[in-house]
Order: sequence, then C-alpha cells, then structure tokens
Amino acid sequence: MRRVGVGRTPVREALQRLRQDGFVTVIPRRGTLVTEINVTDLAAIYEVRSHLESWEAGLAAERATAADRLEAADLARELRALDERDGFEALLALDRQVHRFVYRCGRNAFLAETIDRYHNLSLRILYVAMARYPALTPRLQDVVQDQLKLLDAIVRGDSIRAQEVAAAHVHDFEASFREAILPAGVRLRHDLPRGRAAPSPHLGAPQAARVAKEA
Repeated sequence: MRRVGVGRTPVREALQRLRQDGFVTVIPRRGTLVTEINVTDLAAIYEVRSHLESWEAGLAAERATAADRLEAADLARELRALDERDGFEALLALDRQVHRFVYRCGRNAFLAETIDRYHNLSLRILYVAMARYPALTPRLQDVVQDQLKLLDAIVRGDSIRAQEVAAAHVHDFEASFREAILPAGVRLRHDLPRGRAAPSPHLGAPQAARVAKEA
C-alpha cells in the first residue's frame, strides 16, 4: 500500500485476482504466498493453449477489420526490424503484443480473457525456467517467422492457415521443452495413465538441479 500509494481495498482485490489466476496461494492463518513454480506445468498449460490459440487465430482471420489489417502490417514491420542485439526482452514484449492483437481480432472477450490467463501463466513459468534451462530460450528468428506467418494469414483472411500456424507455434515449443527439460523415459503427469504419478521437478529443488544438469 505504501509503495503503490493505494488503499487496502484495491490491494485486496488485486490479490484476489492473482489468486484466481493461479499466481498466489492463500493459506488460512498463514498468509498469502507466491504459488510454487513447477516446470512440468508448462507443458500442461501449452496443451490447453494449443487448442485455444488455434481457435482464436481462426476467428481473428475471419473477423479482422480493415483497421486490424493495417495494425497487422505495422506489427509485421516491427517484427522484421527486430535484431539479436535488441535482446530477448524486446522479442518477448513484441511477441506478447502480437498475441494480444490476435485476441482482440477474434472479437470474443470471454475467449480472449481465458487465453490471456493461460498465456500469463506460461510466461511466468517460462521466465524462471529459461534461467535454469537456457536451451528453452527461443531463437529470435523462429519466433519472428512464426508470428509473420500468423499475421499474414490473418491479413489474407485465411482461417485454416491461421489455425495451423498458431497450433504449430505452440506444439514446436512444447517439443523443445520436453527435449530440454525431461530426461529420457520421464513423462509428464498428463501423459500418464490415471492413478499413476509422474516426477514433479519443482524449480529450486534438488531434483530440478539434477534434471538441469542432465539437460
């Protein structure tokens, strides 16, 4: 409250929103804690995003207006102007801008809010995971090319192509994640038959350190 200069009510509401979005955990009589980051959750989140992002991209291609297509052209120019020297932060910021542009073009506020929540969750894990596993850091050119293909499909109104590009973008990253993080033979929780548990490497735990060394 002192640092931001607001009252108790907006702080309480902000914490409630963070709890709903999965960023903090409220423990009775203990307080509010930052939710633990589990790297294997990233693949599960991307499994959800692969369907939602593809659906949203198809809607964006169908519903984009003339003004949207002009904005897409501006975003494409910014993507082409990106350079390795700009750093990963600049790439991630522009990538985020493109995603939110696509969400707006879909003209479905409920779907956009849902996807945005999962995107935020994945970014939270990704920032920490990349520090532990540098192999997870995407190549600038790969991200740029994927987003250029998506923007092109939206501008042309090609719903099928937009869906394909969006799904491939997510699937390719999940494949890279599995290769970089998981030792041979280890499967994620949602890969296993019901009733069986998979290893759960939390960042900072000894097991995570061992997996990082192997990766």
